[in-house]
Amino acid sequence: MPGASPFTGALTISERPAEVNDRAIPGHWEGDLILGTGNASAIGTLVERSTRFTILLHLPGDHTAETVAAAMITAMQDLPDHLRRSITWDRGTELARWRDIQIALDIQLFFCDPHSPWQRGSNENTNRLQQYFPKGADLSHVTPADLKRVEREINARPRKSLGGRSADEVFRDLRAILDPHRCDDH
Repeated sequence: MPGASPFTGALTISERPAEVNDRAIPGHWEGDLILGTGNASAIGTLVERSTRFTILLHLPGDHTAETVAAAMITAMQDLPDHLRRSITWDRGTELARWRDIQIALDIQLFFCDPHSPWQRGSNENTNRLQQYFPKGADLSHVTPADLKRVEREINARPRKSLGGRSADEVFRDLRAILDPHRCDDH
């Protein structure tokens, strides 16, 4: 059917369980893209809502639905099930392959209302960290090593919302709860 929305049948943000909104249960993520010069380059961002733990997706050549889905699946596939419950994203075409992500990760995807990026507040706040990726910069030269360095810096910051602990500390503890052999990596 020509012109059919890739989001037909997708769940909306209003259908998310209450546990997502109150941040009491970990494993609920928000995602988006940071776009570079002329929207020609991008970096994907995933932020876990309860810990504010951030994963950056390397999108070196493009940010098509296929590329974003593959990057997201690769970045999240080794997370334990209790830290992989849902993802909320906007309705950008980069997530047109949302069904593939759901199946590969056994995760539920929810979508913001049209033109309402503010509905993913955790992710929007993370994407404002412009000291790393200035607005309008060419992001095509950012390497996986650059992204890992930025991830480490973001996740190592003590947060008032986490009682002075870092996102990395809290996330590592949550990961170890049911996966004690992998608590030293993420």
